[in-house]
Amino acid sequence: MTDIITSSWFTKLPRGHVRIGISRGVPGSATDFKLYRALQPGCWFKSVSPQEYTMRYFKILADLDPVSVVEDLAYLADGGTAVLVCWEPPPPSTKWCHRSLVSAWLHDTLNMEMPELGHDGFGWNHPLLPQADLFTRGLRVSR
Repeated sequence: MTDIITSSWFTKLPRGHVRIGISRGVPGSATDFKLYRALQPGCWFKSVSPQEYTMRYFKILADLDPVSVVEDLAYLADGGTAVLVCWEPPPPSTKWCHRSLVSAWLHDTLNMEMPELGHDGFGWNHPLLPQADLFTRGLRVSR
């Protein structure tokens, strides 16, 4: 299985790491990246509460086959480490991010460890899970 981690568009990546965007937009300064649109949030991403966002995003994830997603990401990474990126800054930022929800989903569905670059914690211990983690644990997605 390929290594997959998470990070921000603005984090400098080590050699051998491949930036794969899962956000709805790309910074104008971004270069050398690939996109994986299946993990992008819906157009509602800026207009709903964290609870509603999480419910809607887990519905997107529930429609995906996690094995196929990991295979697609491995293909895009082409032998490197796949790094799922979006706009939110890395820890110690207190902002939460949908890339943490992907980590929780892959942990639940494939028992996969997908941490934030340079940080401990993956799955339901990912450092960028919504602060109100109690509601997200009730929304676990399985196939």
